[in-house]
Amino acid sequence: MRVSFLRAALVAFTVVAAGCGGGDQSATTPALRKVKPVVDEGNVTVDRLTRAEKDPDNWLTHGRTYDEQRYSPLTQVTSANVAQLGLAWSLDLPTTRGVEATPLVIDGVMYTTGPWSIVYAIDVRSGHQIWTYDPQIDRSWAQYACCDVVNRGVAAWGHHIFVGTLDGYLVALDAESGGEVWRIDTIGRRAPYTIVGAPRVIKGKVIIGNGGTEYGVRGYVTAYDAESGRRVWRVYTVPGDPSRPFESAALEKAAATWTGDWWKYGGGGTVWDSMAYDPKLDLLYIGVGSGGPWNPKIRSAQGGDNLYLSSIIALRSETGNYVWHYQTTPGDAWDYSATEHIVLADLNIQGKLRKVLMQAPKNGFFYVLDRESGQLISAKNYVPVSWASRIDPATGRPVLTDDARYYEGSQPRLLRPSLAGGHNWQPMAFDPKVRRMFIPATDVPSVYAVDPHFEVKPGLWNTGTDLSYEAMPEDPVQLEQALAQTASLSSAALIAWDPVDQREVWRYVHTGGNGGGALATAGGLVFEGDGSGEFAAFDTSTGRKLWHFDGQSAIMAAPISYAVDGNQYVAVMAGFGGAFGLAGGPALERQAPVNRSRVLTFRLGANQHLPAVEPRGPRLLPDPPADTATPDQIARGRRLYAMRCSMCHGVNAISGGIIPDLRYLGANDHKGWDGVVTYGAKKLSGMPAFEKLLTLDETDAIHAYVTRLAWDVKKAAAVPDKK
Repeated sequence: MRVSFLRAALVAFTVVAAGCGGGDQSATTPALRKVKPVVDEGNVTVDRLTRAEKDPDNWLTHGRTYDEQRYSPLTQVTSANVAQLGLAWSLDLPTTRGVEATPLVIDGVMYTTGPWSIVYAIDVRSGHQIWTYDPQIDRSWAQYACCDVVNRGVAAWGHHIFVGTLDGYLVALDAESGGEVWRIDTIGRRAPYTIVGAPRVIKGKVIIGNGGTEYGVRGYVTAYDAESGRRVWRVYTVPGDPSRPFESAALEKAAATWTGDWWKYGGGGTVWDSMAYDPKLDLLYIGVGSGGPWNPKIRSAQGGDNLYLSSIIALRSETGNYVWHYQTTPGDAWDYSATEHIVLADLNIQGKLRKVLMQAPKNGFFYVLDRESGQLISAKNYVPVSWASRIDPATGRPVLTDDARYYEGSQPRLLRPSLAGGHNWQPMAFDPKVRRMFIPATDVPSVYAVDPHFEVKPGLWNTGTDLSYEAMPEDPVQLEQALAQTASLSSAALIAWDPVDQREVWRYVHTGGNGGGALATAGGLVFEGDGSGEFAAFDTSTGRKLWHFDGQSAIMAAPISYAVDGNQYVAVMAGFGGAFGLAGGPALERQAPVNRSRVLTFRLGANQHLPAVEPRGPRLLPDPPADTATPDQIARGRRLYAMRCSMCHGVNAISGGIIPDLRYLGANDHKGWDGVVTYGAKKLSGMPAFEKLLTLDETDAIHAYVTRLAWDVKKAAAVPDKK
């Protein structure tokens, strides 16, 4: 058995330590079945991955099994005893950025990631950190990450652990030591690609996609040999320059659905998150992102469906050859990507057992497809939708409303869902016993409008839409009222959905921000965290909250469950950040939590406690520089800020506390504005230099706008509270 002396000693130590601290073990804890010993500990093989449903003690791949159901067959923790669940151990991570990873558990070791693509190996019994791998990413690469410097997890094969890094590398690590085995550049050092998604491994090939649509890239997904890192195949998701040969017949066919000079803008279609695999059909399913720019009149001037944007594509895992596709949002104009979680299952539909694929993409409709053919079986909105009235069952296409076509005029439109989607990257969970999907859903409207000042700037956001709230009132009071109205229309919920009848069974509405990813278990439970830091267990049948724990920081990641030494554990990563944590703006003004990034692990009868939370101190607002800008400078700065800065520093410069709130800059920060923004004085901490991307006049206008916002805060603080 391939186990080092160090690991054997560590396992022995933690077993003894667990026995010495045995006062937190419940005397009524049900016994788990005995599992046949693994022949080669830590070795992940084809057989182990394809039979992962028979190995409930481990969590071997991103969704536990290739079908991505995120369902644990473990039954020790049930709806009857979940109230006895307590904290077994926690591990603090040295970060204040977003945490979104799903850990793997392989034969007593947890492998997970944090921000900046750092990998952690942890003993699952004690929470002791075994090793850490830091890929030493150039922090300035953060400028190409639309939604924080997050990472969603690793993959495993043989005795290797694989991670995709924010700056576009795929790295193989030795599972025992964390040492680097090989490192492959997946992007040819062509900024501005990023990787935030978890790889998958199929028959010895590591599959990885990338992100970067808004920055002007062309999407693709690639397979690499797990042992050597050699590239096996690459599949582009949108056609390139039509004056050159197409890479495949599928792309040549797709090119007929594009018009204008789309390839000059990149086109988008990045594969930045979801995948699933059916070993019996040997089909790999990938979710494809939205178009770049978002505004289709720029991207594809005379219209067209723009295949394969916002689509689900089935590929042969050995070759990457195209088999079928289904486009959820033809000609996507709203950033309604189809990269959200894909789940496979066998369902009895109208008396016939169907092999289905299910997805709740950003566009607000829940889709059930035949996964052999890609045929639409059914589609129904799971959140309020105003961009389309329905999905036509005959054509599989959405029926657009008049408001959807914001790009055909100059008037802004308030549409649902927002560009954040009815459901985003947070994974769903499916319980095959009760035939329920559990969707972390969000109902938030967005203003969509054409950007009249749009010009392409490679390396910066190029959406072609107006993100500056110029469509909203300029008057501060009216603006506040408009934002409040938008907030009143917003909610987040965990929805139990019947995919056969296409109906909601129950919902739990969160009171503390967005929900995180979900986990379903055979114990009749669904676990999910939320933006307030609450981690909760719900009854699968009724949605009744049966247990909760204060994680002290927002929980965005999806939980897992594993078993060791006869005990079932539930684990989740906590830590605030991501797109909402950076750019949430007014929604974060009063509720943004202090970030404490951790791994939290629970079992029955455990009674550990987190350290007490120190109250947040008052924020000091130094006197900003003199506000001497003209109205034209402020208007220009406002637009430039929204298009170039808001995705990190927040809408209206209201930060979620993850990175500095620009309204509270000190005198020296204002004096050093050009040194930081233009010349990169804080490049090592993640603030890039914009010398080649913005002129000094433009950065001056942004500074004037930020100064005006700082004075607005200063003046508001001086007004006595009338309450």
